[in-house]
Amino acid sequence: MGTSIFSRIIARDIPADILYEDEHVVAFHDIAPQAPVHVLIVPREEISSIAALNHGHQNLVGHMVLTAQQVARDLGLDSGYRLVMNCGDDGGQTVWHLHLHLLGGRPMHWPPG
Repeated sequence: MGTSIFSRIIARDIPADILYEDEHVVAFHDIAPQAPVHVLIVPREEISSIAALNHGHQNLVGHMVLTAQQVARDLGLDSGYRLVMNCGDDGGQTVWHLHLHLLGGRPMHWPPG
């Protein structure tokens, strides 16, 4: 494992409210939620950002999205939800470990910010 806070959560060095995990990803509640439901889907592989992805990561990214779909279903987000990936400083990325935000539990407005 690397040294990002998410790697430390995956390694169980830091506690988290984990909702789902498998050999590829871990999903847990965000500690600073931006919506009533705010879950992070994080790959076990420490990839710094979207910009660091390559063609070999296609299945992993697809798995992250399908995991978000399942978690949203499990949490009863039947009326909708938003998936967000931030990339780089100007994109709002604050943790340099790829992650997918699952936001729901209220209407999502556009534009987002």
